Amino acid sequence: MADKYDLVVVGAGPGGYVAAIRGAQLGFKTACIERERPGGICLNWGCIPTKALLKSAETMRAVQHASEMGIVINGTVSFDWKKIIARSRTVSEKLAGGVEKLFKKYGVAHIPGTATLTGRNKLEVTSGTAGKSAGKQAIETPRTIIATGARAKFLPGIEPDGDRVITYREAMVLPEVPKSVVVIGAGAIGIEFADFWNAFGVEVTVIEFMPRILPIEDEEISASLTRSLKKKGMTIHTGAKTTGVKVEGKTVTTSFTTADGQNQTVTSERVLMAVGVRANVEGIGLEGMGVTLDRGFIQVDDQYRTTSPGIWSIGDCAGPPLLAHVAMAEGVRIVEWMAGHHTVPVNYDAIPGCTYCDPEVASIGKTEAQAREAGIDISVGKFPFNVNGKALGANHPDGFIKVITNKARGEIVGAHGIGYGVTDLIAEMSLAMTSEATAHDVLAAVHPHPTLSEVMYEATAAALGEVVHI
Repeated sequence: MADKYDLVVVGAGPGGYVAAIRGAQLGFKTACIERERPGGICLNWGCIPTKALLKSAETMRAVQHASEMGIVINGTVSFDWKKIIARSRTVSEKLAGGVEKLFKKYGVAHIPGTATLTGRNKLEVTSGTAGKSAGKQAIETPRTIIATGARAKFLPGIEPDGDRVITYREAMVLPEVPKSVVVIGAGAIGIEFADFWNAFGVEVTVIEFMPRILPIEDEEISASLTRSLKKKGMTIHTGAKTTGVKVEGKTVTTSFTTADGQNQTVTSERVLMAVGVRANVEGIGLEGMGVTLDRGFIQVDDQYRTTSPGIWSIGDCAGPPLLAHVAMAEGVRIVEWMAGHHTVPVNYDAIPGCTYCDPEVASIGKTEAQAREAGIDISVGKFPFNVNGKALGANHPDGFIKVITNKARGEIVGAHGIGYGVTDLIAEMSLAMTSEATAHDVLAAVHPHPTLSEVMYEATAAALGEVVHI
């Protein structure tokens, strides 16, 4: 006898658990199937525990520079690596447990196991682990949301071994601090781990195939971050192609070709593969249900419907932008549409992106180059943190914010920042762009003084030719 639900969500990551909870709030009898801990990669192995690790790195650097603030520390500054790792896991566990409590609060049936689509409106959940007897549970539902997320992808011929050549999952829980690490890939994941390790004295080498680190960011932002990371002692190779890794005992030799065609090698204790992710679409039964894939991701329309009736998909498995907050936004909207509500669609032209290294990087909308390529007559305003009272008082004077506007209409085309707190500040421009506020509207809003938010205000004023403090 099959268990029947109004809505079944496969995957309990940020998109899946939010969709399940919102569905239950709207009156659907809802189940959420997850083979691991609720919260997905984000809460368990990504966004959340890495932020805890980076806070430890920030604290370490603050102690190292305490004398600049008039604080004298006598003796050697040391750290407890195991406690750093354990704290990040505690933070992750707390939030994952919070999702489980929310399921109970709203009446979502949390079903541990692996789901497979077995027919129209039918699924089968397999519980148990390898080597043990697995139970089978039949489920029927007219609405199935696939929110299975994504996992690390690898370069051809270079497979992680979970020890010397690792992914973000192993990097999160290394038993001891490595003396040296090669990071292959300079996107957000690679740069965050590189910066974390650097704070604790690890010799870090970054190898990036694209011409610059954080290649999707504005060129000025990437250049500024490159200077900052090199100043900290990191070695960065851009425009470089990794050609192989060779494990020999406790070391790994990475071979690569530099931008000018030279063949080089670097030996390290560990290698982190951070070259992107691939969707988790295997073993779900998508093929048998006629669900079409597009470049490895589930193809959906503007209301997240797949090519198979009764099946929807959201989050990383449904394609870029691969961000937890995007999946959450999609999770809310998809079930509200199912419930017949009038819901404002996600504005994919106004999605903020954040990298939590030191200094932080945040952006939204078009880069300056993209705006010019689109033929928009733009005005660009920039304002540095080193003349902001709050930033100077906090001893974080590095970085700047750039605001790009449509010169004719005052429309905000994009905003890009590097500096302390920019991952929080970018929310102002997310609200402005989503609500179609102009640069003049941003200036009409009184920003408190002294705060970091004034840098966003001043950069906007600079774009309009109205800046006062520089």
